[in-house]
Amino acid sequence: MAQTTVSIRMDDELKKEMETTCSDLGMNMTTAFTIFAKKMTKERRIPFEVSADPFYSEENMRHIHRGIKALEEGKGKRHNMIKDKT
Repeated sequence: MAQTTVSIRMDDELKKEMETTCSDLGMNMTTAFTIFAKKMTKERRIPFEVSADPFYSEENMRHIHRGIKALEEGKGKRHNMIKDKT
């Protein structure tokens, strides 16, 4: 099968994080994008749900930044975080 080159642009930090994730999964980005392309072509849809995560809403991000600022100024309260059990 003939090969072709596809060029995409993305944020540098996102690329680094994706490369790390792909490596953790035992593949490279080319393999990951090829899997995506094959599944999308076969199913004729984006093979996962695309939606806005409410965590990243402007209101919630303002609240988080206010909390960080308060902590940095010594005015906030620290809470024990729930640790990931993985």
